[in-house]
Amino acid sequence: MAFMVQVVRQTPISKVARAPARGAALLLALATALAPAARAQEGAGQNMPGVIRDAEVEQLLRDYATPIFRAAGVNGGATKIILIGDRSFNAFVANGRKIFVNVGAIMEAKAPSEIIGVLAHETGHIAGGHLAGIHAEMAKAQIFAIAGMLVGAGGMVATARSNRPGSQVGSDAVGQMGMILGPQELARRSILSYVRSQEEAADRAAVKYLENTGQSAKGLLATLERFENESLFKTSSIDPYTLSHPLPRERLSNLETAARASPTFKSPEQPALQARHDLVRAKLVGFMGTTAEIGRRYPLSDQSLAGKYARAVSAYRFGRIADAQAQVDALIAAQPNNPYFHELKGQALLESGKATESLGPLRKAVGLAPNGLPIRVLLGHALVAADQADEAVKVLTQVTQSDPEDGEAFQYLAMAYDKKGNVPQSQLAAAQGFFLNGRYIEARTQADRAKRQFPEGSPGWLKADDILNYRPPKF
Repeated sequence: MAFMVQVVRQTPISKVARAPARGAALLLALATALAPAARAQEGAGQNMPGVIRDAEVEQLLRDYATPIFRAAGVNGGATKIILIGDRSFNAFVANGRKIFVNVGAIMEAKAPSEIIGVLAHETGHIAGGHLAGIHAEMAKAQIFAIAGMLVGAGGMVATARSNRPGSQVGSDAVGQMGMILGPQELARRSILSYVRSQEEAADRAAVKYLENTGQSAKGLLATLERFENESLFKTSSIDPYTLSHPLPRERLSNLETAARASPTFKSPEQPALQARHDLVRAKLVGFMGTTAEIGRRYPLSDQSLAGKYARAVSAYRFGRIADAQAQVDALIAAQPNNPYFHELKGQALLESGKATESLGPLRKAVGLAPNGLPIRVLLGHALVAADQADEAVKVLTQVTQSDPEDGEAFQYLAMAYDKKGNVPQSQLAAAQGFFLNGRYIEARTQADRAKRQFPEGSPGWLKADDILNYRPPKF
């Protein structure tokens, strides 16, 4: 059995620590790919922002993206949207069919159309096969760079040989390094030029997808206006040929022309999506903001459901459990069929040491949101804590079958098997959990122990063997 590697740490939203905002643009790596001195060490990804799992946010993003995927002819079932715990406004595509969205984008986007526009743009990259194209472009650029370096090195040798008394040929060290680095710089610029054309193509595709789904491109325009207003690019002091994206004013002008020509440009926001968007933003602020930020964005005078949600999350997060329970009960009274309010109640009970009491709200949440795998993981956790190992194994096994990349589910599954006294399965599940979280040494240790106890060639033996034989890539 093959295992998919999750390259960034997975973290439940309630456990996310605030971190400085850092960009996660895919092209940062591509832009430096030809610089031999800039090599990442194995394991450096441990300090990257973590993947956040939250059923409510994931479902909203999926509902935003599904019509776009359909319009683009992209297989939605094979395309995954992953939430990153980074406060910067950013999104990117990696591994072909994975769209990564920073929590900062959702927290700052006031309207659903802003995120929908971003998803439409990233879908344009997927539909256009841009990642495959950039790999081919990089390979071509590297060939040119290597050839250029050989020519440059030959020039340096010739210069060195002619650098003798009486010779008129200089031997300036900077000039010699320029002969080496010049081809690399040209190759890098070639790649970035290719990427800029991809960005413009993705913009055009996004407008088309939005038009085909009856939606406005205003949100996508708002995002580019944000980039321009924040002066992320200083057009007076930067070389446009070293940018991975077109200059914002130029890009915004091109996009605005296409967007305003669309017959759906004046389409309004959908009220139901706006209400859900407001709740998700409030939840993220409640979990990730400082007390000052939460108070500023959702003061007590704000009696909207979103304001109450943010304050309830904040009360739970900062340990005011009784206050949080009262606020969550009020939320449930307002929307009895909102699964995420029941989830929050169960989570607060579980993490305050009341595992058995948490089962009722969590089962209710699962019933109302059967596709919310993170809620099922939380239920599995509660079942383990409540010493109901048999049901925990059943629930968590279903989760790992639906999402083989959920490292947290494997961790709780290991605990459940341990409570049942099934040591080999516990060790195997622990190995899989460690593996998915990038902790390869612990994963190999547990896999070795498990493998010794399974019959050779059995499914458990093969899974353990896969982990033992895996070697993380070196960059």
